[in-house]
Amino acid sequence: MSLEHDEDVAAQLSPQAFDAQFRAQHRSPLLTELWARAWGEQYPAEVRPNSGCPWRLLGLMVADLRPAPGATIADLGCGLGGPGLWLARATGTRLIGVDWSAAAVEIAAERARHWLPDERVEFRTGSFTDTGLADGVADAVISVDALALAMDPQAALAEVRRVLRPGGTLLFTGAEPRTPDAAATVWEEPLRAAGFRLDSRTELPGEGAAWGRLYGSIRQHQGRLREQMGDRATRTLLAEADMIEPHIEQLSWGVVRARATE
Repeated sequence: MSLEHDEDVAAQLSPQAFDAQFRAQHRSPLLTELWARAWGEQYPAEVRPNSGCPWRLLGLMVADLRPAPGATIADLGCGLGGPGLWLARATGTRLIGVDWSAAAVEIAAERARHWLPDERVEFRTGSFTDTGLADGVADAVISVDALALAMDPQAALAEVRRVLRPGGTLLFTGAEPRTPDAAATVWEEPLRAAGFRLDSRTELPGEGAAWGRLYGSIRQHQGRLREQMGDRATRTLLAEADMIEPHIEQLSWGVVRARATE
């Protein structure tokens, strides 16, 4: 569950590298179109997610979190902010989005003007292990395809527990090795060690197929993507495809929900 990395990989995983990738992807209408085609009727166009965030996930977030109006939701690894903005608007809550990419935070803050009043939203830079948030500030924490990729998952979970109030809910998505029991998760023991009680894991059907369609489309349209995004950003997407595609059939995408212990 951890990433061992040398200096080259560390550079690729730097905030500056993510800045360039977020800016490039945000300015590509073709990439947005490819995301929409890959997820079909499950694609939430207004949200314009840069991760796997189908309508079924947004509905599950509302049902599983059931936040009270005025509660605070923290979105860690928020990227361009879409899922958190949608959730906060739909539930009448306050949103704090955190990402280590200053470019993502800037774009998310600009988008927020069309979603929520200023007093109900804040985007700020921070990492999974140092969010900069106060103890117990959040009633719920969400993370879409981000927390599961933290380089130090145990330290990230400890930071999530710190910013969550006792009894607060953590809900995050990610891919895991497929097993006969779709409700089982490799996160159960790390969550317990960080002060959480695992509530459930819910599989998201069709996600593997959608990712496969996206990666196939990126390969097919890589020439046009290079025109819109540049060579480096396009190569990053192709490298991701090379890494994930061979394993899609062995992976299960799902939603993990856990409760911060008292």
